[in-house]
Amino acid sequence: MECFLRFWAFVSLIFLASATIIPHITLKTDALAAVSLARQASYAGKHSNSATCNLATAAKRREWGDLTVIERREYINAVLCLASKPSITSPSLVPGARSRYDDFVATHMNQTLSIHATGNFLTWHRYFVWTYEQALRNECGYSGYQPYYNWAKWAADPKSSPALDGSDTSMSGDGSFVEHAPIGLPDPQTPLITLPPAQGGGCVESGPFTDFTVRLGPLSPVLADVPVNPDNVTGFGFNPRCLRRDINAFVSSNWTNDSSVSDLIKDNDDIFWFAFLMQGGTFTNNFLGVHSGGHYTINGDPGGDFFVSPGDPWFFLHHSMIDRTYWTWQNQNPEERTYAISQTITLQNTPPSRNATIEDLIDLGVNAPPLPIKDMMNTLDGPLCYVFT
Repeated sequence: MECFLRFWAFVSLIFLASATIIPHITLKTDALAAVSLARQASYAGKHSNSATCNLATAAKRREWGDLTVIERREYINAVLCLASKPSITSPSLVPGARSRYDDFVATHMNQTLSIHATGNFLTWHRYFVWTYEQALRNECGYSGYQPYYNWAKWAADPKSSPALDGSDTSMSGDGSFVEHAPIGLPDPQTPLITLPPAQGGGCVESGPFTDFTVRLGPLSPVLADVPVNPDNVTGFGFNPRCLRRDINAFVSSNWTNDSSVSDLIKDNDDIFWFAFLMQGGTFTNNFLGVHSGGHYTINGDPGGDFFVSPGDPWFFLHHSMIDRTYWTWQNQNPEERTYAISQTITLQNTPPSRNATIEDLIDLGVNAPPLPIKDMMNTLDGPLCYVFT
């Protein structure tokens, strides 16, 4: 059986190469993804209910650095397009929303405490990122698919990555230097982990998003000088300000390196432990996890804000990598893991609540119709049709 799977992993790599998509197979994480691609193809051949979606027809999500310069510019332009289109959220609900981009930020803010450390964390964000991808394609003419940022490849020096190098084909680079304090997590008053400040903290200085406007929040800022929102309860008031970052290699090299990602996938057979440790567990034992590690690699405002983090367009590359990691874990053993679910419907079960089920609905507000969790659990079935390279 293992020989068969290795054969299909090899076939998958040939298939991807023929599409000019060549995984970085020197990375342990990417080697696991190649095996998962083969196993998902085999599983889909036996279980798929789709007459049109298969490995050949599925969208291929690629690492930002594997996109051509033209493809990167098309994605950037689509994001800026979405940020220029008027909001469809009711002003009575979110008075600060001005754009379609803000609609996505507001949805995440509104549901933050019921979509993290919960049974729907992975599938809610999968649907969220997919819906954002569809908005780029259907509302802004984007012809590609949502790229991801491979944490492990750039963990030693994230600012050298094509996504964060500040070039005109990047997602913009670091912020200007502003002296700021270390960050204590999860609570700055009683921190379990302290992150040293890096060399940014101010407005992004280069790249396509230097003039990008953040309008909502803050609600949980990590920088002390972020302007307070007019509605400091919901964060939904109009609060225009620049996009700020503090790109931190200390964070990425410690918590999103290749071993961090591959060990998470290999060492956790149960969905509870996989999702729990992905999100940093309880932040004890100096452990941040790849989810928080990715967010705090960028940090700043709103990137470091638990509620408002989608306000930085880099969020969607990060969460596409979260989805790739989940997809890789699922398809190491698709028979048992595709529809696996655990945890409850409240953040770390506080207050105590019932267990999540695959019939629970994922609600993205004005952005998409509610769908059950089960529809988001197989990327080659239901409304989804994509794989990762």
